[in-house]
Amino acid sequence: MRTVFASATLVLLVILSAACKPGEEPRSEPPLTLPSGNQPQAREDEATQTVALVLKTQANPFFLMIEKGARRAEKELGIRLLVRTHGDETAIAQQISIVEQLIRDKVDAIVIIPSDSVEMVPVAKKAQDAGIVIVNIDNRLDPATAREWGLVAPFVSVDNARGGYLSAQYLASKLTRPTSVVIVTGDDSGGAGKERVRGAKQAFAENPNARLVGTEFAYWTIDEAYKAAPQLLERHPDVGGIFSVNDLMALGILRYLDERGRSDVLISGYDDIEEARAAIRQGKLLATIDQQAEEQGYLGVKHAVRALAGEKLPLETIVDVKLVTAGSLQQR
Repeated sequence: MRTVFASATLVLLVILSAACKPGEEPRSEPPLTLPSGNQPQAREDEATQTVALVLKTQANPFFLMIEKGARRAEKELGIRLLVRTHGDETAIAQQISIVEQLIRDKVDAIVIIPSDSVEMVPVAKKAQDAGIVIVNIDNRLDPATAREWGLVAPFVSVDNARGGYLSAQYLASKLTRPTSVVIVTGDDSGGAGKERVRGAKQAFAENPNARLVGTEFAYWTIDEAYKAAPQLLERHPDVGGIFSVNDLMALGILRYLDERGRSDVLISGYDDIEEARAAIRQGKLLATIDQQAEEQGYLGVKHAVRALAGEKLPLETIVDVKLVTAGSLQQR
């Protein structure tokens, strides 16, 4: 028995000496560059990593396109994708609760479209402190607040200011005389919406025919925009052009105008959802912006998996925006 034990011990020593020769450091994969103490935790099931995609809502087809791209990454990368959402784009408390639950569930990574660029930073930091990789897509977490909390999260999105500029510029180019124009935005909580407004204001300022007379809130949905339309038109009775920071609000205003037989207001949108493309083909909507939602969802999940593997990621990945008009749709 002592002979067998000695032989086994000798074999073990040989293996150890071969694995780590004198003067050599043990080999390891490079770690993900995160703030101190935020390295991803080891999971019991290393074979299947769990990545959670946290959307604002599934009521907007744009976010369904984000999910479609994320599902493509799930299939390609062999991970488990959880999709979590709530009913209202502005329901910040609900989204915080979703992230809190994902922390308790010990998911490996969270890919998030924040409902509020500032309010979602603390809970995202809490998740990162728990060892969960955070990837921010579409709507940027506020950089100043993130620095204050020590949150470092790769960001995947588009140049929203450029997208807003292109949509509003196309609308302004169709104005043949000085005309009152209005910008319709969702609310004041998201960086993406603010950037689109900024781009639209620049485009209108460059065209002497576009006289910007106001910025109105319609809370992101068709129904809210439909309800807001009468007050908008009462405040701005001579409005001849409207840029909407998403397609759903543009469609809500179009519905109101259609019901009253009005076709004298030019409208452009943003998001390139199928309903907007149909309205463009019918000559009711001037333009929208394709911000490659599927690609954003795909890259968000792919970045999360790369981070879990210890890769260093770019802090910002910008996807191209494309102006969609009746002419471009005919070429598809």
